Amino acid sequence: MIQTVVKRDGRVVGFNEEKIRTAIRKAMLHTEMGEDSSLIRQIADRISFYGKEQMTVEEIQDMVEMELMNSPRKEVAKKYIAYRDQRSIARKAKTRDIFLEIIETKSNDVTRENANMNADTPAGMMMKFASETTKPFVDDYLLLPEVKEAVRRNYLHIHDKDYYPTKSLTCVQHPLDKILRHGFNAGHGESRPAKRIETASMLGCISLETAQNEMHGGQSIPAFDFYLAPFVRRSFIEELKILAQFTGEDYEPLYHTPVEDFLTRDLAGLEGEERIIQQAVNRTVSRVHQSMEAFIHNMNTIHSRGGNQVVFSSINYGTDTSAEGRCVMRELLISTDEGVGNGVTAIFPIQIWKKKRGVSYLPGDRNYDLYQLACKVSAHRFFPNFLNLDATYNRHESWDAGDPQRFQYEVATMGCRTRVFENRFGKKTSIGRGNLSFTTLNPVRMAIECMSIENRQERIASFYRKLDDALELAALQLHRRFEFQKTAQAKQFPLLMSVLWDGCDALKPDDTIESVINQGTLGIGFIGLAETLVALTGKHHGEDAEAQQLGLDIVTRMRDRVTGFCERYAHNYSVLATPAEGLAGRFTRHDRKTFGIIPGITDRDYYTNSNHVPVYYKCSAHHKARIEAPYHELARGGHIFYVEIDGDATHNPEAIMTVVDLMDKYNMGYASVNHNRNRCMDCGYENAASQLNECPRCGSNHIDRLQRITGYLVGTTDRWNSAKLAELNDRVIHE
Repeated sequence: MIQTVVKRDGRVVGFNEEKIRTAIRKAMLHTEMGEDSSLIRQIADRISFYGKEQMTVEEIQDMVEMELMNSPRKEVAKKYIAYRDQRSIARKAKTRDIFLEIIETKSNDVTRENANMNADTPAGMMMKFASETTKPFVDDYLLLPEVKEAVRRNYLHIHDKDYYPTKSLTCVQHPLDKILRHGFNAGHGESRPAKRIETASMLGCISLETAQNEMHGGQSIPAFDFYLAPFVRRSFIEELKILAQFTGEDYEPLYHTPVEDFLTRDLAGLEGEERIIQQAVNRTVSRVHQSMEAFIHNMNTIHSRGGNQVVFSSINYGTDTSAEGRCVMRELLISTDEGVGNGVTAIFPIQIWKKKRGVSYLPGDRNYDLYQLACKVSAHRFFPNFLNLDATYNRHESWDAGDPQRFQYEVATMGCRTRVFENRFGKKTSIGRGNLSFTTLNPVRMAIECMSIENRQERIASFYRKLDDALELAALQLHRRFEFQKTAQAKQFPLLMSVLWDGCDALKPDDTIESVINQGTLGIGFIGLAETLVALTGKHHGEDAEAQQLGLDIVTRMRDRVTGFCERYAHNYSVLATPAEGLAGRFTRHDRKTFGIIPGITDRDYYTNSNHVPVYYKCSAHHKARIEAPYHELARGGHIFYVEIDGDATHNPEAIMTVVDLMDKYNMGYASVNHNRNRCMDCGYENAASQLNECPRCGSNHIDRLQRITGYLVGTTDRWNSAKLAELNDRVIHE
């Protein structure tokens, strides 16, 4: 007698005789004689009784065929066999169609899911082949039925589902100082500690690139200025030693002489020690500049993940007030402003200026001049973005302006917006920690389903019930994914679990990573708050005060429930203002197919990202800031504020400073500014004209706009999916 069934994906489930009856009934209904309940029952009972204790799906179907062939209803057997063949072809056809789209390098939402991944290269194709064949395995083998159903019904989306079986984590903030002091072993070779600025710069690149191959998200350095500063002094000392060889003098007493600022100066008129010191400074600055130039160049050319994608990298800096740290920042910004290659804007790393009162923001602050330079460069090259260390939720009680290690108590972020700071299971810090995985809810779907309820109070109450159910499922799914991730062994992540993750020093190669990864975060995200509010109230939060209050209530409810999940499951759950790329259109397409075109909700190709005011809504930057700012504190898993400015920002760094002032005024955590930047795709020429149809350098008409997509730049909009292109075309200027 059959007890269990081995499904096609390898799962073992209990035997259900009713499935046999249903299959035979369907075949009979496609014949002239129709259904024969007695024969159906007879065949199903015989198979159930005479079958082996455990059988595969194919074996059971073979028995059904034999029974039908031996019965008086042979025409049913033919229909059943034809149905089996059709199902087999259909299963293969879906995979075949996807593979053909990849092979033929078609530009669609499968191949353009990630704008910074080139799916047209052989390595890119291989990655997409793997991705599209892995996702069904996750659905059938690793997800609970109720979670799979929620995904199917468009209530939630599991990010990086193709990486689920690998047990990999999302992102990490690199403690680069450990690597620079001690070197590392990445599994294929060892690196010695750094001694000079050039080596330190290269090790930073290698750390980011190596970890990218061990993870499915981004890589970030939380204190780039502090980490590289010591190597400026070491290079200065090295230059003094070189000069000593020429002069025959002993300059060791000058090794640690105070330097107010590492700035290049003309040697004319300088004599004695002053001349020697300035000469060493000049040579050191030149080396730092070349090192920063190389760092930027490498981060835009070194490929990872099988060779189809440059490293999704970020660096945070701005608060090191030492002459050495200031030198690193200054030359980094100058190199960024110069561009790469033929003066092209660098896509990576995403640079993030840490704004701090008394340090790097106000006139009179030690780093105010560098803040001004950062704004000037951002007006030209989009980066750096700006992180507000003065936001109430970004402060640390242990931060001390006189502490040379104060960077440990400064929040850092990933370029797209991911934030890790609070920690229930270790130190409150961003360093050596990251996001483990995240899942995004579709509150728009839930709101649409409640639109027919006339009473406003009942409508919102019904929405909250749906939201609560979806939150419960997301928390459970993330917990189960954590339980799966924690079984990975340290040796599976040679760099991440030997150097980078906080607490990994105690792990042996065969140890599981369970003891350290709970310091990471599990993100529950959301998109489409604007469309959700239109469905519930008729207006979005940018145009109506009551809608804004409801929006805050919704995200506050999410925050409160997520806090409860932290206690229940003993994890660092957080609310994430999701940086949706492919998802913004996927949710919308599914909902439009179900509900049709609903004005203000499904009538565009995308849902608005997270808590943002819709990109097409005309309003001032101040109004946008007032509306979006309160959500930053609620979404501590990550958030961002965007402003679109008009015209050539190159000569208007004050516009960037105005946005940073808005951050300070409204307690926002993270912000960036978008502006116009044309790029010739043939020769790399760039300018900020309102419209450019022909390149003045080479005459090409292949002109593209350089723009952000979800917090990071993309070299060409050719790689944007249709939903994000639609969003780009809808963006309006914020005066």
